[in-house]
Amino acid sequence: MKDFSGKIAFITGGASGAGLGQAKLFAKEGMKIVIADIRKDALDNAVNEIVEYGAKKEDVLAIQLDLTDRVAYTAAADKTEEVFGGPPHLFIQTAGVNAFGPAEASTFDDYDWVMGVCLDAVINGLVIFVPRMIKAYAGKTSCHIAVTSSMGAFRGGATTAPYSAAKAAVNSLMYSYHEALKQYGFGATALCPANIRSNIGEAEKLRPANLKNTGYNVTEKTMGVLNAIHAHGMDPLVLAGWLKEAIENDQVVCMPYENNQEIMRGHAEYIVNLSSPEGMKRNDALELERAKQREEMMKLAPSEDVGFAKARSDLDWVDPSRKF
Repeated sequence: MKDFSGKIAFITGGASGAGLGQAKLFAKEGMKIVIADIRKDALDNAVNEIVEYGAKKEDVLAIQLDLTDRVAYTAAADKTEEVFGGPPHLFIQTAGVNAFGPAEASTFDDYDWVMGVCLDAVINGLVIFVPRMIKAYAGKTSCHIAVTSSMGAFRGGATTAPYSAAKAAVNSLMYSYHEALKQYGFGATALCPANIRSNIGEAEKLRPANLKNTGYNVTEKTMGVLNAIHAHGMDPLVLAGWLKEAIENDQVVCMPYENNQEIMRGHAEYIVNLSSPEGMKRNDALELERAKQREEMMKLAPSEDVGFAKARSDLDWVDPSRKF
């Protein structure tokens, strides 16, 4: 997909962070923009920002939406067609949440919340929109679907089990849809950044009341740690530029860094190493370097020990060193 002008983009999580950066960039390319987000106040602010960036107000539609609600999601798809005359040509799923804590401390609620937003909602979007896009545009014009995934998709994390699992799954979905949609002239991309300048650190405040039973130590201070780290992340507009280039090149994985090939080879080597005793030893050595990288990242956060990524203190099966 190389021609964006006059076409329709639907972007989830479009009211802030990476999603808002994508909305601004593709609006600048002349697209009609639909942003979906669960936060009404953030949507209002985002529309103003997109218009200030150069879009016409009538070309921006904001929809307050819980992406896990399939009925509401279907209604949002209907609304898009009603307002702009058809389904999106470019469908980007960027909404996401995260929670940090030892894998062994994870509860059903931790998995249901993180994977509900990061994976189940992506599936909802694919099932709702892809058939509409095929019916409207196959054989007529190029289209593209994309998911904002994560570098964490390529290997697990001791304190990011639900998130890493969800992102690995959405990557696999993009591999599958890339193969499936070729015959219609459509492309698919998994965008896999590391740290992004966003407010995902505040996501816990949006966790539904029925999914509050977390096994992790979550406080205002731990959220502050995440905010401090993400404040140093990649600018959302820069990230959107990487995605645009990947879409234009029909690229399935977008690793948004100059040394992307080196990064991907490192991930592949890690997986290969898991399959032999000798490789496992090599990974142990590599883990020392990863530990140093985590230490450097934590220097961006408040220095006091607030129990970030630790388990709740009352979980009697978790090693004391991993509790707060």
